[in-house]
Amino acid sequence: MVKRKRTDASKEDKPAVPSPKTTKSAPAPSEAPDAAITVQVITGSYERVLHGFTAGIPAASLKAKTEAESPKFDCVDTFLFEAHGSAIRCLALSPLPKATDSAEHQKVMLASGATDERINLYSISAAPPAVNDDYPSVPTLAGNKILENPRNRELGSLLHHTASLTSLSFPSRSKLLAAGEDNTISISRTRDWSVVSTIKAPNPKVQGRPSGDTAPLGGAPSGVNHFAVHPSMKLMLTLGKGERCMRLWNLVTGRKAGVLNFTREVLMGVNESRFSSGEGRRITWDSEGEEFAVAFEWGAVVFGIDSIPKCRVVPGPRSKLHQMKYVSLPVKGDEKKDFLVLSTEDGRVMFYSTKDLKEAKDDNDCTIPHATPVAQLGGKQAGFAGRIKDFDILSLEEQAKELRNDFLVVTASSDGVVRVWKASGKDLAKAKDETVQIGRVLTTYETGNRITCLTSFVMLPAEDPSTLFDSEEESSENEEDSSDSDDE
Repeated sequence: MVKRKRTDASKEDKPAVPSPKTTKSAPAPSEAPDAAITVQVITGSYERVLHGFTAGIPAASLKAKTEAESPKFDCVDTFLFEAHGSAIRCLALSPLPKATDSAEHQKVMLASGATDERINLYSISAAPPAVNDDYPSVPTLAGNKILENPRNRELGSLLHHTASLTSLSFPSRSKLLAAGEDNTISISRTRDWSVVSTIKAPNPKVQGRPSGDTAPLGGAPSGVNHFAVHPSMKLMLTLGKGERCMRLWNLVTGRKAGVLNFTREVLMGVNESRFSSGEGRRITWDSEGEEFAVAFEWGAVVFGIDSIPKCRVVPGPRSKLHQMKYVSLPVKGDEKKDFLVLSTEDGRVMFYSTKDLKEAKDDNDCTIPHATPVAQLGGKQAGFAGRIKDFDILSLEEQAKELRNDFLVVTASSDGVVRVWKASGKDLAKAKDETVQIGRVLTTYETGNRITCLTSFVMLPAEDPSTLFDSEEESSENEEDSSDSDDE
């Protein structure tokens, strides 16, 4: 039986007259929250769950001076699923797009790494989802709402590492760097996700292993704990497990450029005893690339561009460190200052100034000066004593004029609670002699999972709901055209 080609005689006789294109009117939004700023928060947990939710902060909450005057608002889930086969350890976001970019380019790439040797990749919309009759928010029995964004997509997975992932970073929108316990740092190209280069760190020399150790061959601690790329994209610093040193790499040639051993004075200055591992846990550059900080278990040391210790940070009262970041915040008008921010075991987020130093007194083991503590957020004094596993600081410089010197702090505790704080840069400028308690809680969200990592960003203004329908009509028309061509 031969399939006969269908012909339409009426079409041949009559000239083709273009019919006027009718656009489907978008339904009126059913919910119109007065959200001045929408924050997208993404968390990873021990339970292998990747959880994303948005916090639509109303203008009244941002302008309120006290927590009692601030109106309450709820967070909305955007995605929640088991992304890996084991615990998620690290997350990374690509640089944010601009509001002037087209709708197709208003996306953010998200990478998640876990102990299952897998890197999962996602495309996240940079604008909040449109809430209307076709895309309503769905209430749940738990009391929260669910609003899926149709622009969020899963891109795939990368499987080129052979051990657990420890750190991920997007230095630009075109490159993804990943480090793992296999002592390798891979550089992937985001255009086609191919590995363009691999940096192999040497295995650490086994020192101080007990005579009765039953560890197998190669079972000694190894791997890359953390890495930091210089703002010029030409240098990179890495910290390895079982090593009391940091390594400098030339990203232009992909080769090692030097090794800096941590001296006894440096280790004693941050309460690292002879029985401690002495390895660096985290490392980060400042915004200008003139100094970098290395975090240990109980403290941190700031080095200059010449790799000479500049100052040290030891929280008081004594507490373990979990996260460390450099943040450039506007304090007065257009004036900006860099602060070294740390999160501790006892629920504090500490702000330090590495420009104003204090001499070390009554300390014969270390003469490195102390960084000046400027402000504190949370802690037992504010009624928050849980461990802050990770945090993120979002500047409101590009928002309304009255919020130009303010910023948001998103903290994640290991008990599964995420808090969004609002603080002012003017408070950091006033603090000089004493550590000032700053910030107030805008909202609290319980994820129900033990959080290990967090990342967040301020979303672009909400998109017009009609754009979703136009894109759907175009896609449906393309499908019809393709089906007609297949029939022919």
